[in-house]
Amino acid sequence: MMFLKVPFAEKDEAKALGARWNNERKSWYVPDGKPVEAFERWLPPGGADFVPAVAKPSIKSRPVMTDSYAGKPVIGRYYVELQHDCDPFEVCPVCAPKLASSGWQGHYDDVAKMLKPLRPA
Repeated sequence: MMFLKVPFAEKDEAKALGARWNNERKSWYVPDGKPVEAFERWLPPGGADFVPAVAKPSIKSRPVMTDSYAGKPVIGRYYVELQHDCDPFEVCPVCAPKLASSGWQGHYDDVAKMLKPLRPA
C-alpha cells in the first residue's frame, strides 16, 4: 500500500484512477497490485510511504494479525522480539530475563492464573 498526498480538490480524480481512502491515516493510498505510475504526481516529497499489506511472520515471531481495512500489522502491547528460535511458552534461560523485564512474563503469568480454574481437572 502506497500513501499519497492528494489535495482535496483532486480527490475525485485520484478516486477515479483507483486510489482508496484510509480513514485511520486520513490519507489516500494506492492499493497493492495497482500500478503507481498514474499516481506519481501525488507521491509525497522524498519518496513513497510504503506499508506492507500483510506482515509475514518469521520463525522467530509469533502469528501477527492484520487490520484488513488499513492493511497494517496489529501487534500486542507485550510483544517481544526474541533473539533466537525458542518457544516463549517454555522456560528458556536465554530469553527469560528479556521476557521478565519487558512485562511479558508477568502478563503471561497473570493470564495463566486467571485461566487455571477454567481448565478441566
